[in-house]
Amino acid sequence: MFKHDVIILGAGAAGLMCAISAGRRGRRVLLLDHAPEAGAKILISGGGRCNFTNTGCVADRFLSDNPHFSRSALSRYTPGDFVGLVRKHGIAFHEKTLGQLFCDGSARQIVAMLLAECEAVGVTLRLRHRITAVSRPDAFRVETDQGAFEADSLVLATGGLAIPKLGASGLTYELARQFGLRLTGIRPGLVPLTFADDLLALMRPLSGVSLDCVASIGKRAFREAMLFTHHGLSGPAVLQISSYWRQGPVTLDLLPGRDAAAFLLERKRARPKAELRTVLAELLPARLAAALAADGLRMADQADRALAAEAARLSAWSVTPEGTEGFAKAEVTCGGVDTRDLSSRTMAANAVPGLFVIGEAVDVTGWLGGYNFQWAWASGWCAGEAL
Repeated sequence: MFKHDVIILGAGAAGLMCAISAGRRGRRVLLLDHAPEAGAKILISGGGRCNFTNTGCVADRFLSDNPHFSRSALSRYTPGDFVGLVRKHGIAFHEKTLGQLFCDGSARQIVAMLLAECEAVGVTLRLRHRITAVSRPDAFRVETDQGAFEADSLVLATGGLAIPKLGASGLTYELARQFGLRLTGIRPGLVPLTFADDLLALMRPLSGVSLDCVASIGKRAFREAMLFTHHGLSGPAVLQISSYWRQGPVTLDLLPGRDAAAFLLERKRARPKAELRTVLAELLPARLAAALAADGLRMADQADRALAAEAARLSAWSVTPEGTEGFAKAEVTCGGVDTRDLSSRTMAANAVPGLFVIGEAVDVTGWLGGYNFQWAWASGWCAGEAL
């Protein structure tokens, strides 16, 4: 049996970058994946254009039980480093809002770039290999439905539980436990929120309505678009705050930057015969305005204190989710392999020589907007440099 220097389980963003980094240093790398195609999550990201990084990648935009863990990797392999690789391959890209970088063309360009880099450094890629067992009698031994492989080092890069239709599984967590690594609480992240009872009855008819808002929990707030759905709420602002939600209310400012009370009182004076929902439609989508002021009262019929209360609700609408749409609709997995058991510099397991964990499998979860890809590139690069 030919023995490799390293076997990487998972040909996603982190696994591909790790393979490139290790291969450049002369390591004999075997990259295994059960999928028929490498980089499945890359291909569907950013609406097919791959939001491949964010210019604002700093550690406080990542969730972890140890918020400082990601600093080392993010500082050693930066968004600029990945942009340099993109430029090297002549891939055109653009910046959208909030530092998000997208391909002008297709996400397939990013996958093709990574595969070309792997090929250039001699990485062996084997797809459609389902892993059946991993052991370590001496070297690491990986058994698959197409044969067994051995290597001195093993990298777990099979991601988390998000998007099972792409083949996501709990394999990394099973192997982590097998080798004595601890796990933190695991839950869906960047996921739509669901509601029940009266709130769902209000939201369901508004499905498809979108508006600018600020979604917040405590001091954490995100201003982006919010979208009503058949199950509750989605859109970037809600996806962002969902990673911080465990239970209890979420506060929604439906009129960010506006003095809603002053506006309503001025309209009462200027248009006393207008209905409240008509006035609200100047600020909000018409369907939402009608739902929030369904009683048909005129402005003149509203006491000033009632209008002030309505303004306060619009600026701080407290809604309590029933739950989330789960891993099937989550973009990422929050939680994972406990960072206390890993080196922040190399991603190596402290107590298991030769074992590394990278990417989404680790308890590091970024904001929406290219942050999770940058964590994949950075953690994969660091592990590759250490292998």
